[in-house]
Amino acid sequence: MSTAPADVLRTVGRGAGQLLLTVGYVLLLFVVYELWVTDLLSNARQGELTAELREEWAAPSGAVPAELRGGEAFAMLHIPRLGADYARAVVEGTGTEELEQGPGHYPGTAMPGEQGNFAVAGHRVGRGSPFLEIDELRAGDPIVVETADSWFVYRVLGPADGVPGQQVVSPSDVSVIAPTPNGPPDASPSGAYLTLTTCHPEYSARERLIVHAVLEGGPVSRAEAPEGPPALRGV
Repeated sequence: MSTAPADVLRTVGRGAGQLLLTVGYVLLLFVVYELWVTDLLSNARQGELTAELREEWAAPSGAVPAELRGGEAFAMLHIPRLGADYARAVVEGTGTEELEQGPGHYPGTAMPGEQGNFAVAGHRVGRGSPFLEIDELRAGDPIVVETADSWFVYRVLGPADGVPGQQVVSPSDVSVIAPTPNGPPDASPSGAYLTLTTCHPEYSARERLIVHAVLEGGPVSRAEAPEGPPALRGV
């Protein structure tokens, strides 16, 4: 009796096993790249952007240009709850290339300190993972935005503020970046807000995690407070 069919089955089985191993290795390499390599690349770029901003701001004419280009850094985002050294350069734009560099400002939304909604997007996992832990923010926590000449202190909103401090929405819900969060897109703002958006849950883009904050008081001059306001130390 011929054993050829059995040999063929063994050969096919070995081939299928090798194929599965190869696919597994490729997937593993992809995960390593997405979770660690992109973090290293983005963190390196963040270091470059931060150094460039500091150099620009130290120049006599250091200021935010009237019109920002996509990918151009213009502010620093500090979140004391996430660590005393948490600082991320914010770039203009929320496209793929911009968010690979760090948190990105939604074009058309307010600028730091302005009436309206200063809205910023960031990756939760990979590409530096700048917003990995923003779910840990609590009502009253400070979020400090640093610009060429000022510091702006925002406080995370709570249940009694009319605007939720945190919410989970679908990716199509753009009302969260309206002039007044969750309000009509064409209505006048009711205050000066900051909104952070990221993917939810971790490792998924199925939904969006949103954090809202409101401006506390006016700007603090960098000339008068070079080390930043007390809120920068979590006060």
